[in-house]
Amino acid sequence: QVQLRESGGGLVQAGGSLRLSCKATDGIFGFHTANWYRQAPGKQRELVASRTPGGTTTYVDSVKGRFTISRDNTYSTVYLQMSKLKPEDTGVYYCGTSRLGIDYWGQGTQVTVSS
Repeated sequence: QVQLRESGGGLVQAGGSLRLSCKATDGIFGFHTANWYRQAPGKQRELVASRTPGGTTTYVDSVKGRFTISRDNTYSTVYLQMSKLKPEDTGVYYCGTSRLGIDYWGQGTQVTVSS
């Protein structure tokens, strides 16, 4: 069983940047897709960015060109670099992955973008 822990959230002004980190207790991201999700108040959780073990990345349209997902060489940490932040990017950001049919989630980190 793997545990995930996000960090790096905070309060930032519109146009600013943040880098989120997701640390896993093993090198799961070397073999399974890493995902970043966010949940805004009153809304459903949405998939924001994904990175396959081979390096293929995908993004929801609203963050393309502003967010970048990456992984470190230990395969245990993924990042979400967020730039040109907008108030609509506000929410709790979660990383997630799955292995052998089991989904794993972190506890989330709050990102608040002020206008």
